[in-house]
Amino acid sequence: MSLAAVLPAINATLNGTSGVLLLIAYVLIKQHKIAQHRRFMLAACFTSLAFLCCYVLNHYLRHGVVTRFQGTGAIRPIYFTILTTHTILAIVIVPMVIITLFNGLKMRVLQHRRIARWTFPVWMYVSVTGVLVYFFLYQWFPSST
Repeated sequence: MSLAAVLPAINATLNGTSGVLLLIAYVLIKQHKIAQHRRFMLAACFTSLAFLCCYVLNHYLRHGVVTRFQGTGAIRPIYFTILTTHTILAIVIVPMVIITLFNGLKMRVLQHRRIARWTFPVWMYVSVTGVLVYFFLYQWFPSST
């Protein structure tokens, strides 16, 4: 099995892991465990960065090959709604994470909280929908090729 064949599953795993790490970090900050929250947030950032590298590598190795959604009927608009919102928010989340992380690491608590309120749910949505897109394309409605 080639690297290009397993990269979508690796990407989904990294996306899912990032979501779990985010959720744990959220619980930790609600418990005022700042040091542990920081560790889990950094782990989520590194996991997301690894995802981004694998995602770019996947597209490089596949030379522009597009995986077409094979579902028919009512599931098509559901899939494309998820894909479209995922894609737009995946672009939007990058600067949000950078700003949130920067403020958090500098202990600019008010600025960090102000943007983290928005960053967390958007990042969680992107993580969860990334895994869903994988399942739609490769598990539930796989291409016959």
